[in-house]
Amino acid sequence: MVKGRNGMILILLGAPGAGKGTQAERLVEEYRLHHLSTGELLRTAAAAGSNLGKLAKSYMDDGQLVPDDIILSIIRSYLDEHQGEGILFDGFPRTVAQADGLSGMLAGRKVVTLALEIPDRMVIDRLSARRVCRSCGKVYNTASGIMPHGGRCNCGDGGELYQRDDDHPETIRKRLEVFHKQTEPIISYYRRRGALRTVNGDGAPDEVFARIKKALG
Repeated sequence: MVKGRNGMILILLGAPGAGKGTQAERLVEEYRLHHLSTGELLRTAAAAGSNLGKLAKSYMDDGQLVPDDIILSIIRSYLDEHQGEGILFDGFPRTVAQADGLSGMLAGRKVVTLALEIPDRMVIDRLSARRVCRSCGKVYNTASGIMPHGGRCNCGDGGELYQRDDDHPETIRKRLEVFHKQTEPIISYYRRRGALRTVNGDGAPDEVFARIKKALG
């Protein structure tokens, strides 16, 4: 099967730190989907220093959601490039307005929404322990007990490991407040449309992925 050609639209939702990134990688491989992560798209724009990137970074660094019009313009361009192809939406939409906008773009297509659920305390513990390589972007976690010696990435480039601004505990708490206030209504939005499936995100990645596959049938 050619990647992205099965036409499946899968929306993966959950709080920051719920494990969306890890499970998204597995879903993309298992179901041969294109991976649309708005977080990665925005971070790439921020690193490039574009006007859009600078604006997006100001919101992300403060633990706030990037405005809907900016996000939706990015999504529309992506869909235009991959018409009719299978796509996994990683952590999007995050507001009802975004969900409405996306629903309009996907009219006539079958959409499945999957929500990973974990407690807030676990979110803070997971994200505050995360470290990222400045050179290649590889992610480590101090809580896992598997960290390279000397604070340098072990993937060959020896990049410095650092904590992203949006992974500091105080910023994570702000992000969770935003999630509960603005994003949780998305769960009800898709439940009313009969397109929601929930999965317990607490556990080892293999255990969570097994639950996801069962939920997707």
